[in-house]
Amino acid sequence: MRDQALSATRTTRTGKKAETGSATARASATKAAKAETATKAMSPDPFELARLVAQQLDEDKAENILNIPLTGKSPMADAMIVASGRSARHVAALADHVSRKLKEAGASQVRVEGLPNADWVLIDAGDVIVHIFRPEVREFYNLERIWAGETPATARAAH
Repeated sequence: MRDQALSATRTTRTGKKAETGSATARASATKAAKAETATKAMSPDPFELARLVAQQLDEDKAENILNIPLTGKSPMADAMIVASGRSARHVAALADHVSRKLKEAGASQVRVEGLPNADWVLIDAGDVIVHIFRPEVREFYNLERIWAGETPATARAAH
């Protein structure tokens, strides 16, 4: 005799009938798979997100904006943007505007680190990583040297 998973029906507190058992589990798994597929299909292009981030930083008067493609350099992301703000307050404002722009553009998982001090704010949007520094902190860590090599600035240069 083969084991068969049976679904059962139970009555909820509101008097409605609810199905339990394997049929419910299959329906939940199917819904989760469809939602994951829809999310992947609707996830924005990382290079378009990087362009939007660079554009937002330029509009907000960030300095030394670098858009560094990471394809082939790192599996953690497709693009990295590095920029400077003039002060901690400017860095915090830039980070806030960029994270909002990323969420508006459809980036589902946007995490921000370093806002309390705003010396170096990291915004992780999955395939796009954004570093916003105060100038002296950026000079100390010099991420461009590690990741960019000979990548030229894509927007506003330092004055």
